[in-house]
Amino acid sequence: MRIGEMVRRTGVSERLLRYYEEQGLLAPERLPSGYRVYGEQDVETVRRIRTLIAAGLTTETIARVLPCVREEDERLVPVCPDLVAELRRERERISRAIDDLQASRGMLDSVIEAGPRPVAAGSR
Repeated sequence: MRIGEMVRRTGVSERLLRYYEEQGLLAPERLPSGYRVYGEQDVETVRRIRTLIAAGLTTETIARVLPCVREEDERLVPVCPDLVAELRRERERISRAIDDLQASRGMLDSVIEAGPRPVAAGSR
């Protein structure tokens, strides 16, 4: 299938498909004219990429993870022995980022609470 059909089937823009290709996540065939030709497996690969991005992984990490996962009952299952350890490290990284964001939100809440109170409508 050509790129327009791939966009329709995956909901991913042409630009993003090209980016995935640049990152080594997708490798469509090329016609002599230079046009990309995608197969059914590429549709599945894009769905896996989107799932892993939604899980908070970077495209660099996804490039290492993709060959080590398979789909089972609509979820990704690791098949390489070292993958679970790497995913646990990624989970810790995400947890630290969440903790940092919660601390930032707490500081911002303190600043907001210290500010002047808004005047309620009709209470002049």
